[in-house]
Amino acid sequence: MTSEVAARHALVVRGGWEGHTPVAVTDAFAPWLTENGFTTTITESLDVYLDAELLARTDLVLQCWTMGTITAEQSAGLATAVAAGTGLAGWHGGIVDSFRGDITYQRLTGGQFLAHPGGFVTYSIDVVPDRADHPVVAGIEHVEVHTEQYWPLTDAANDVLATTTIPTGPESEWPEAITVPAVWTRRWGAGRVFVSTVGHQLSDLEVPEIRTITERGLLWASR
Repeated sequence: MTSEVAARHALVVRGGWEGHTPVAVTDAFAPWLTENGFTTTITESLDVYLDAELLARTDLVLQCWTMGTITAEQSAGLATAVAAGTGLAGWHGGIVDSFRGDITYQRLTGGQFLAHPGGFVTYSIDVVPDRADHPVVAGIEHVEVHTEQYWPLTDAANDVLATTTIPTGPESEWPEAITVPAVWTRRWGAGRVFVSTVGHQLSDLEVPEIRTITERGLLWASR
């Protein structure tokens, strides 16, 4: 007699500012979720965070919702679910430029977008040497991209896996070069959170190393 392993459940929550093409970028990951054993529910309403029963049986929330407003009840529903073991993951503005006025949400993700100096620039994502064996970034030392370089506000509870350096220069707003987190994980109760700041557009997520980091991050965060 053989036993069947129940499929994991992914909840894709997408919406907000259309400049980050939330439908196109999340649709690009739908086949991959299926291939990795997830059944997937897609919603374009934040009221899903009020459905405690659905969240309790969700292994991974993939959120792509830039800016927008979340209610205190919706935010608390998401935070409670993650604390109980539901994973949360996302990239770029879909996770760290979301719900700017909600402190509970900022504490959950461990970071908030503040600026992308220079607009579209060529820069390097560099894996932190001490974290080079982490399953999300193993085998990747650095990757060069041409897109928005995020300057996020973060805290020390994050496990920073990769950084990026914002340069100084005649046209820079910074008097000296600064290094900031670009990829990190975070624990929230029994739950795991994965954040990558790369992913302004679909082509960013198609860079092989970025795609690999993103896919691994989703799996790492999943219950």
